[in-house]
Amino acid sequence: MKKERNSRRKRLKIKDIIKRSILFVVALFFAAVFILPTLLTVTNSFMSQSEISANYGQIFATDPNGGKVFVSEVVNLKFIPDMVSFEQYNSVLFKSPDYLFKFWNSVIFAVPIVLLQLLIAVLASYAFTRLKGKLKAIVFFVYIIICLMPYQVTLVPNYLVADWLNILDTRWAIWLPGISSPFAVYLLTKYMKRIPTSIIEAAKVDGAGEWQIFRKICLPLCKGALFSVGILVFIDYWNMVEQPLIMFTTDEKYPLSIFLSKISAGEIGLAFAVATVYMIPSLLVFMYGEDYLVEGITYQGGVKG
Repeated sequence: MKKERNSRRKRLKIKDIIKRSILFVVALFFAAVFILPTLLTVTNSFMSQSEISANYGQIFATDPNGGKVFVSEVVNLKFIPDMVSFEQYNSVLFKSPDYLFKFWNSVIFAVPIVLLQLLIAVLASYAFTRLKGKLKAIVFFVYIIICLMPYQVTLVPNYLVADWLNILDTRWAIWLPGISSPFAVYLLTKYMKRIPTSIIEAAKVDGAGEWQIFRKICLPLCKGALFSVGILVFIDYWNMVEQPLIMFTTDEKYPLSIFLSKISAGEIGLAFAVATVYMIPSLLVFMYGEDYLVEGITYQGGVKG
């Protein structure tokens, strides 16, 4: 009997090892597929313009009539440059200040939206969590409906309101809709409702008021959720395209996300370098808040899963 049990355990262990190995290989394959474009962008940013033209010139070539040229040969995808060159970064960071201006435009748009949206969202979420009544339920239902709408649906009303407020072609046309977005309110409200009422009731028994409950109980327990929502909001507005195109009549205030698409076919090397610089803030934000992001996902009402 013991031999049979041992052999059965060995077979189960072997099956488990094979299953995990297959899952690891599949996960590794998909991870490689997703990371290859990023890796290609970073490594190609260190190529010289002549090498990039030799490898990808056919893709971006145009015929005299303005159309695209048929690519008759296989494009040479290279991950390792023949000779490392900082020519593209020298042009982006020192010779052409337009790219840095657009980069700081992106920062000026995204950072205030993230900070103020979280400030409004955490206060509104606490109110939605603590207050009772039909009016609260109706307002929260409206928030959900607006949250389900894609931004393209609300773009025209936002434009009309911005025109009425006379803030078109100003940064407020981007800031105000972003700050008042219901996305963070919805997520934080659902998160705060997971906090056990027994904790809040115990704080009330100890004489804590609403402000103390909010500051000493809700905020510390929601720290992971705040970072999670902040990361998502930052990436969303860091990569925005439609809003500036509609709200601005000149390209002076355009973020780098729009300016990237306007780089000409003869500046593909610059596009690789600019795209690499453009990815750095998102990667830093994600790397810094990765633990908080996981905590925000696994948190289960006072107990981490």
